[in-house]
Amino acid sequence: MSFAEHCVTTNFSFLRSGSHPEEMVVQAKALGLAGIGVADRNTLAGVVRAHVVAKEEGLRLIVGARLAFRDGTPDLIVYPKDRAAFANLTRLLTKGNLRAPKGECHLDFTDYLEHAEGLRTILIPSFELGDEPWPLGSYLQQIAQASGQAWLAAPFQFNGEDRRRIRQFKALAAQTGARLLATTEPLMHHPDRRALLDVVTCIREKMRLADAGALLARNAERHLKPPEEIARLYNDAPEAVEESLRFLEGVTFSMDDLCYEYPEETAEGFSDPQAALEHFAWKGAAKRYPNGVPEDVAKSLRRELGIVSRLKYAPYFLTVADIVRFARSGKDRFGNPIDPILCQGRGSAANSTICYVLGITEVNPAGGHLVFERFVSEERGEPPDIDVDFEHERREEVIQYIYQKYGRDRAGLSAVVICYRGRSAIREVAKTFGYSEDRISALAKTLHWWSEGVRKDDLKEQGLDVSDPHLMKCVQLANELHGFPRHLSQHVGGFVITREKLHDVVPIQNAAMEDRTVIEWNKDDLEALKILKVDVLGLGMLTCLKKALDMLAQHYPDWDGGPRHKASSSMEEAPLVRRSSKSEGGSSGGGGDRAKLGKSPPEAKPQSSRASPPQSTLRADSSSIEEEQGQPRKHADLSFFSSADDERVYAMLQRADSIGVFQVESRAQMSMLPRLKPKEFYDLVIEVAIVRPGPIQGGMVHPYLKRRQGLEKTTYPSKALEEVLKRTLGVPLFQEQVMQIAIVGAGFSASEADKLRRAMATFKRVGTIGALKAKFIQGMIANGYTREFAEGSFAQIEGFGEYGFPESHAASFAILVYASSWLKCYYPDVFAAALLNAQPMGFYAPAQIVRDAIEHGVEVRPIDVNASEWDNTLEPGPNAAARLHARHSEMRGDVKSTGAMRLGFRQAQGLKEESLKQLVANRGKGYDSVRDLWLRSGLSPSEIERLADIDAFRSLGLDRRDALWAARGLNRVGGQEDLPLFAYSSSPSMGEVSRAQRATEGVRPAAQEGSPLEATPETLREHPLCRRASATTAPPSRGSNEPDFDLPPMHLGEHIVEDYRTMGLSLKAHPTSLLRDELASRRSIKAEDLRTIRNGERVRVSGLVLVRQRPGTASGVIFMTLEDETGIANIVVWPKLFEQFRAEVLGGRLVAVDGPVQSESGVIHVIAERVHDWTPLLAQLSAHGAELDPSGPTDEPRRGGAGDAREKPKPEGVRHPRNVRINLDVSPAANVMPKGRNFH
Repeated sequence: MSFAEHCVTTNFSFLRSGSHPEEMVVQAKALGLAGIGVADRNTLAGVVRAHVVAKEEGLRLIVGARLAFRDGTPDLIVYPKDRAAFANLTRLLTKGNLRAPKGECHLDFTDYLEHAEGLRTILIPSFELGDEPWPLGSYLQQIAQASGQAWLAAPFQFNGEDRRRIRQFKALAAQTGARLLATTEPLMHHPDRRALLDVVTCIREKMRLADAGALLARNAERHLKPPEEIARLYNDAPEAVEESLRFLEGVTFSMDDLCYEYPEETAEGFSDPQAALEHFAWKGAAKRYPNGVPEDVAKSLRRELGIVSRLKYAPYFLTVADIVRFARSGKDRFGNPIDPILCQGRGSAANSTICYVLGITEVNPAGGHLVFERFVSEERGEPPDIDVDFEHERREEVIQYIYQKYGRDRAGLSAVVICYRGRSAIREVAKTFGYSEDRISALAKTLHWWSEGVRKDDLKEQGLDVSDPHLMKCVQLANELHGFPRHLSQHVGGFVITREKLHDVVPIQNAAMEDRTVIEWNKDDLEALKILKVDVLGLGMLTCLKKALDMLAQHYPDWDGGPRHKASSSMEEAPLVRRSSKSEGGSSGGGGDRAKLGKSPPEAKPQSSRASPPQSTLRADSSSIEEEQGQPRKHADLSFFSSADDERVYAMLQRADSIGVFQVESRAQMSMLPRLKPKEFYDLVIEVAIVRPGPIQGGMVHPYLKRRQGLEKTTYPSKALEEVLKRTLGVPLFQEQVMQIAIVGAGFSASEADKLRRAMATFKRVGTIGALKAKFIQGMIANGYTREFAEGSFAQIEGFGEYGFPESHAASFAILVYASSWLKCYYPDVFAAALLNAQPMGFYAPAQIVRDAIEHGVEVRPIDVNASEWDNTLEPGPNAAARLHARHSEMRGDVKSTGAMRLGFRQAQGLKEESLKQLVANRGKGYDSVRDLWLRSGLSPSEIERLADIDAFRSLGLDRRDALWAARGLNRVGGQEDLPLFAYSSSPSMGEVSRAQRATEGVRPAAQEGSPLEATPETLREHPLCRRASATTAPPSRGSNEPDFDLPPMHLGEHIVEDYRTMGLSLKAHPTSLLRDELASRRSIKAEDLRTIRNGERVRVSGLVLVRQRPGTASGVIFMTLEDETGIANIVVWPKLFEQFRAEVLGGRLVAVDGPVQSESGVIHVIAERVHDWTPLLAQLSAHGAELDPSGPTDEPRRGGAGDAREKPKPEGVRHPRNVRINLDVSPAANVMPKGRNFH
């Protein structure tokens, strides 16, 4: 007996099934079914993965959808019989999706009738048959009329009424001409998933299991069943079983029938896209090689063009080139002038000479022995995948250009399937069990930032009873839910573009973001269907580099690679800088000695609120863009860094001075730099790739380092392989080298070598590498290598596994490594400001970026209402080279910075960019008081309170407590004349109000810039902010309708805690500096002392936890980074010790570690033997440090005083209306100090 099940629901119906599509297919094959039909609720999101597995299993699969309607129509399962019908289905689903919010599909029965042609339709009864005429008959007749035939499902429900129901179904089918179809409507592949099915039902309905009642499955029977059991169940209606086979035969459509065509409009003006591609490729080659295209490059280009022609991929290359052209054009999608967008192609595309000459990538494949087949292979027959990185803050401009050029009906972002993971799974399952929030939180805490199951020891640690069977069942079900799809989201930038309508290929949905649409398939689905995808990705480092180049052009116009033109605007045009120059006079610091910083011609116009900095592109053409003034603006680009030969930059990297530097700032990379000691660009390529799982698992890191350090002789197995391996000293480090070894050593073709590469990535999962291994070994033996060598070589290849790193990708990234390193070496002020302005990105929090800038001599100034802008900016300041920390003394001749960095409002939490830009625009010559700021800035009192929280009123002589008191007094008392409306209307202009107010103000005290980050108990007592105001000092002007009160002064420790609470950093002092006496009494040394400790000596070191890193290939080892007031300490925590001190390692914010010092090649670690959680010590911060003078020195003079006319007394008899108490206590220090960043 044969049977095909056509009503399968998978977990891509989102919380309506207990099984994956793959599980359904594999189980159907195992049960002997003739085929299955997968139909999820209003979606095709899961059909491709079912299709892929069905082909592997050799099972007949038909794909469709279960249509659920909003107008009460019973569910319909529809299967397109051919390609035209599939387009009808995708259009129907798109229509329902686009009229509904994200994640919903609103369909009516009339929508189905309009698109029913070619859709074989099964009606699913949704209610019990009664004695009265049943309305299903009408639906069946309309379905038959619209589509040609209707089928009526006769689901077996195992409730004792099935035989009676089936007789009624037979009668209805006979009456209407419908055909009866047997089904159990499977929701799971195996009955073991019944409990999970109940759980996902409760998650969907937001109910507890105990309250779900009839919503839960009646039994465990809704699973796939073998044909024999189906025949037994339907012995009264065998025709319903036989019809399942006829239904299957009537559907000829397969997902392989999708004939995807790429748009060709990029070939306008040419006979075909290939002709256009060849024209632009040879034209680009001539630009790349102005002295003539080398023969090897020309040969490679001709070969690649031939492959592209045969595979008909020319339109794809033209589209990507067009997108890159737009980014660099200096015009927006409407043709208006804008700054060009920095961009660069990467990944396997960097293996392509075509991409190089078109300007898509910056890596010359001919110079790096790269392999085009790593990118495009005729034999593989899969579409190429070009990844292009753009400035992450401007990627949306590129996305909207694509939408405008191709239309939303032909372009859409690919999907990402968001799945349940550790914590989300355990929390959702625990809710269905009815657990309290405290218990749910305890369960969630047993899971950490890496993927792992819940262990009994973790449960015990959280005080949970592991003998409780309900608890253990909850944990089991959470593990089963792990990996289930939760919802569809949008890919970061993977675009699918079609020649015809996109909705004829795949359903389209609304995205959560405005002006975005998303298709229902992810990148793996698209690759399986051979649909081309353009990846428009955002990279924070490109944003950072663009901002840095703009700053260099503005503040250092004569920098070594700059456009050497006067900036169109300068810092001296800003009111703050003019005031500073007057108030500081001849103050030390060298700010006035650097003519290049902050100077501009007298006729320069003031800078607008959003100035257009000099244009910069990665590859700029020779034409100039005319500015509004008619003056040509030159491009600032990365071509200056192309030589990558500055020995001072490499000297910095050899010292592992790489915080903030792209790709080499992690703990592992910083440990590798002093050992690898990069001296040239290709060393950076190796550095990027070597600290990766592939080389580590393949056992290739240590042999390479020994050979590089001269500790091991470099040998090659043969002259032929020497050519392949010479650049990595005989040790294969890249995927391309593995492919070349197979080609040169084992006689593989380029396509076979690519198969080997792909098999490396999947052999552990699907075991596809066996045949290739035999061919590899036999090929090497045939070419004269020993079997032992051949097997050893293949063992290394297997070690690469799925983690091998492509050389092309590493080379693309190495360009950015060098550029960011150069900026950090010579202009640390520019680099730090640009890096902070490009956040979030990178390995370190802003606090560490600021600290590193200070150690490199940059004066960092605090946020201030009269000085800061939204972004971090540069101001005239002292020479950074004279302020370098001792550990960076070697850079004294390198650093050229003469700017101080002013922190921007973006560094504070809870501030809105729009509001703060309004504050800056209305600032004029500065705000005189809190009330003046309120009247002129447009900020609300609550926003002003946030500014007070971050201590941003120091230029007014107010600390955060005084400022907060004043902010909470705004518009609280007094008559109508105190309201902003009347304040403005009572005088002819805002300017007159300001003059009248300023007439009664005192003179601000002289500014004192900056304060050290490092501090000791001795120096803290002399801290400039710690001196109280003398009796003769005028009280600060709070600028509100409140009399002065003697508010309790804040200690330095309180200020530091509040700084961390509101900004995540403090310029006043490091928290551990206030605790140093206590830490020393506990025998904890300073981090900087580790440099003087002998190798192997045991120490105790403590600090705030910055980073925890647990690489997937480090066998459970955790690398921690601690920070105190003197520097950082690198800690190694072995797995066994981690199990012993798990809570301390993962939960501690202030941690002490005991263990021996390990020093090698200038890299210092402490090997943890014991870990202490000293977080409670942070509670002492509020009581530490001298009291701060609220009217103490600031970096701007203040105004106001006792004679300020606006400090009006409270009217007699009026009760104080303020109903929000000033919180004079800081938040608990332990809760505001950083938790530490966790990385895999």
